Amino acid sequence: MRLSSMADYAVVTMSAAARHCGGARVSAAQLAAETGLPSATVQKLVSKLSAAGLLRSSRGAGGGLKLARPAAAITLADIVEAVEGPIALTACVEQGRHDCGMEASCAVRPHWPLVNDALRGALAEVPLTRLAEVAS
Repeated sequence: MRLSSMADYAVVTMSAAARHCGGARVSAAQLAAETGLPSATVQKLVSKLSAAGLLRSSRGAGGGLKLARPAAAITLADIVEAVEGPIALTACVEQGRHDCGMEASCAVRPHWPLVNDALRGALAEVPLTRLAEVAS
């Protein structure tokens, strides 16, 4: 399993935003410059991350972006789900999805929620504070 580029970039963007935690607000353009990501990509991510309640933006003098809650209270799972939606390794566990030809006879399908919960749990153990640490 691999994260999509957008989920990866969301982690990079949130990590950069977390390094400003407690300081002045930061702009999307500043995050783009710090991360090396295209401005359009950061703008798109800021929109998704704000909608998910991870970033808060304000306009006007002194405006900009700020984490919506403390970095220690934001996890890797929160960031990935903000961009990708609920963590699920297979599509068959999604409500309303019936596009698998083996659905009626699949003995594994009932077990996928356990696997998905384990994966989400592992990602939820990684706080943004850890991701924002600068490697030495």
